[in-house]
Amino acid sequence: MREKKKYMVISFHSTTEAMSFEKQCIGNGIPGRLIPIPREITAGCGLAWRIPVEEYPLCRQAIQERRMEYQDVVELML
Repeated sequence: MREKKKYMVISFHSTTEAMSFEKQCIGNGIPGRLIPIPREITAGCGLAWRIPVEEYPLCRQAIQERRMEYQDVVELML
């Protein structure tokens, strides 16, 4: 069985928001990837950005500076 790790999961209202968020993160060297929304949370579009907890401060700063759109941020063991 795979060992679970802590991740920050960012959900979105729409697929367009998710794709735009992914593009901005990749363009700015922010680690993470789009995943299907985990069962533990709900979101409008079914996609979420998963990022290791230790990398989240970099992502949060980019979100604030670029006013990136998202629905919610949750810490989960995945």
